[in-house]
Amino acid sequence: MRTNSQKVLALLRQELAFLDGGGYKGNSHSAWRPPYLFEESRSCPCLSDRSRADACTDCWLIQYVSPELRDEQVPCRFVQLEDGVTVDSLYRHGTQAEAEQVLRHWLRNQIHELESELSEAKAWVPAENSRPA
Repeated sequence: MRTNSQKVLALLRQELAFLDGGGYKGNSHSAWRPPYLFEESRSCPCLSDRSRADACTDCWLIQYVSPELRDEQVPCRFVQLEDGVTVDSLYRHGTQAEAEQVLRHWLRNQIHELESELSEAKAWVPAENSRPA
């Protein structure tokens, strides 16, 4: 679990760096629409091959999707970024700037939470030679 958390933390940081570096600006595969959050990121397992239906079930973001929405065609659109706000709802009701702002806030919160969890877990690991005699 700890290794998995460390991997997810690295991917969250990568996604934030991608966003902060302007990765979603002008990155769209279609000039007529803004780029899709998560789907057009380097961290998406389907980025190079959209025909891989099973890739979403293996995606690191699936843990952030409600179980009842994991069978959607593109489950990462249902990551809840704020109370009642998903990537999908931002596509429908927000601007690209609003979507990026909400995503940035969510990524920072998730990074902070995972860093705290990992720090606490590390503090609770007993030293090998600290057994009572």
